[in-house]
Amino acid sequence: MREFIVEADGGSRGNPGPAGYGTVVRDAVTGEPLTEAAEYLGVATNNVAEYRGLVAGLRAAHTLDPAAMVHVRMDSKLVIEQMSGRWKIKHPDMKPLAAEARSVFPPEQVTYEWIPREQNKHADRLANEAMDAGSRGEQWSASESTAALAASTAAAAAAGSEQHLSGAPGWSSAPDLGAPATFVLLRHGETPLTPQKRFSGSGGTNPSLSAAGREQAHRTAEALARRGTIEAVIASPLTRTRETAAVVATRLGLDVTIEDGLRETDFGAWEGLTFGEVRDRHPDDLNAWLADPEAHPTGGGESFAETATRIAATRDKLVAAHAGRTVLLVSHVTPIKTFVRLALGAPPESVFRMELSAASLSAVAYYADGNASVRLFNDTSHLRP
Repeated sequence: MREFIVEADGGSRGNPGPAGYGTVVRDAVTGEPLTEAAEYLGVATNNVAEYRGLVAGLRAAHTLDPAAMVHVRMDSKLVIEQMSGRWKIKHPDMKPLAAEARSVFPPEQVTYEWIPREQNKHADRLANEAMDAGSRGEQWSASESTAALAASTAAAAAAGSEQHLSGAPGWSSAPDLGAPATFVLLRHGETPLTPQKRFSGSGGTNPSLSAAGREQAHRTAEALARRGTIEAVIASPLTRTRETAAVVATRLGLDVTIEDGLRETDFGAWEGLTFGEVRDRHPDDLNAWLADPEAHPTGGGESFAETATRIAATRDKLVAAHAGRTVLLVSHVTPIKTFVRLALGAPPESVFRMELSAASLSAVAYYADGNASVRLFNDTSHLRP
């Protein structure tokens, strides 16, 4: 079952006054916009415009997939509380709009969440574009926004697979490769070493999650539960990943499978040290390690080349085992960066140019012809209060 996020907003310059709405439908796994809409409404109130945005967003999601689960995010407390059933709808202008919104999907397919205004900027921008167009005596058109790109993405999503370009690198000429194996890559939550930016690999003290890390794991679990797309949970054998995976899997009602190939790189004698401490104590070894993927940390450990070989083998095994499924892989900084690097065909040094936060989500889809598509990287929006 697919899941969409609908973000909607409406505004009125005068309340009542010139009004408009904007809405965007996103893929819940990748966060990418699938389609968007906006409309100038003439003279209306803020609340009417917000409800009209909600209805438009739900209808756009229904067009993409009437069987999908939909999570609505709006900064209108009134609309969210009324549609959630916690507040009564008293205003006569609101009742028919709420009824129309409820009629688009069966109620069990839609959930609602209030978000701060700063998290609803896309829909707010579309609503203002619609009102600006109205002030010129025009209606909003897709050319004023990102709708052209969104429409092409939506078409690919509606078709159920990527529409590839023959002969182009990273694309396939096959008209339908079926559903990909999608790996949602979750970095474990914080440990006591994380804020200090200390090397923490598979050969160190194997720390547990801190209180902050456990909170991050719970926030991630709730976000993934709302999406409802994860079908299996696989984790590195280290304590911090097992603990993170256990929190998420318990919330999702799934078991955790341990995969040794997802473990972090062994950083040898650098385990527990900061980058500055390694630079002071082992400058030559550090310079070699930064310049050559075949170089090892001081005292042995694992080179980036060895890590990449391990991750590639693990990837191939898991893709074969989970074709067409969406699987959560709970791992570490270097393995997740390596999954992304290999999917992009980027050089080894690109791992030094990626920022990967604790408890962040990334996603890569793997197709039957061997090609991959990076769909998300270092998303931490689910960690916000």
